Amino acid sequence: MAETTTAATKAASASEGTNTGGGKKLTVTWVKSAIGYNVRQKRTLKALGFTKLGQVVEHDDSPQMRGMLNAVKHLVDVKE
Repeated sequence: MAETTTAATKAASASEGTNTGGGKKLTVTWVKSAIGYNVRQKRTLKALGFTKLGQVVEHDDSPQMRGMLNAVKHLVDVKE
């Protein structure tokens, strides 16, 4: 059990170092309703941390985050 925890801790530490943005933050605002859009896009908004229209969240800049934002670019406003 202790070995699994150590491996998980190492994996978490390694994933933190993959941020290619150099510590940059992205400010994301949800500006358009997801009603009438694909369920996958609604789930992406939820994964980004949105619960209400007009909400603002801040995320680290990473390729994974850019991909998620690209999927819902018509619903959100992104500022670097």
